Amino acid sequence: MNYGDLPDQYSALGSSKIVILPVPYDATSTWGKGADNGPQAIIEASQNLEIYDIETDSEVHLLGIHTAEPLKTSDDPEKMSNEVYKEVKKLLNRNKFTVTLGGEHSVSIGAIKAHAEKFEDLTIIQIDAHADLRDEYMGSKYNHACVMARAREMATCIQIGIRSMSVEESFVIEPARIFLARDINDNETWKYDMLSTLSNNVYITFDLDALDPSIMPSTGTPEPGGLLWYQTIEILRRISEKANIVGFDIVELAPNPIDKAPDFLAAKLIFKLLTYKFVDEIPKNQK
Repeated sequence: MNYGDLPDQYSALGSSKIVILPVPYDATSTWGKGADNGPQAIIEASQNLEIYDIETDSEVHLLGIHTAEPLKTSDDPEKMSNEVYKEVKKLLNRNKFTVTLGGEHSVSIGAIKAHAEKFEDLTIIQIDAHADLRDEYMGSKYNHACVMARAREMATCIQIGIRSMSVEESFVIEPARIFLARDINDNETWKYDMLSTLSNNVYITFDLDALDPSIMPSTGTPEPGGLLWYQTIEILRRISEKANIVGFDIVELAPNPIDKAPDFLAAKLIFKLLTYKFVDEIPKNQK
């Protein structure tokens, strides 16, 4: 099964510009479990996508989207991060635009490292409910709560949608580079401040709990007051217009077998972000 239920013509590795790498890992999450089932649920939901984008009048799958086999990793979060790093690095060395699917947020550390090594002048954009700035948590520097502490060691970071953190994290935030959910909802000018912080290249790590639980209840740690759909895709569109998106990850879907809507939302989010990234390269429809 591949993302979008694409025929071989548009999903073979050799001819695909884009590769989706599932990493079904969920060893360090601390409340709701099940994120290891997220990648498969997203791929299953994507079978029902309409692969034509109304907004841009385009079909991003024409560039080829290959779905890799799920990456089998160690339970140890540091070893897992290194395994993800090596796999993503291989794909980047083949000039594949790589989308990493978690699993919990700790899978992002290895993917970020691979991109930070390949691309100069990089900004890491975290879209998330939680700051994830603990230097260590539950005995590990590679816990899901430490993702952005590790990311800061590799590149400049900005944080969008944050609405939960520890007091220790509040001491280390960078006020000019964090855009709290409450401030996003109160005004429009924050977008211009955010865009002004971007470098030429950006990597996006998107924790689905950034979204409001009314549209994304299927996460291990849902937080009230999150982003809604059109608000989210406008942010992503503006980022794509300002900077070169070099890769991204989508993490923290803990699927609920009774409610498939969040699974489909995650699949659609990937589709929209790929469309924004490649809109100028997609072959035009002949009408």
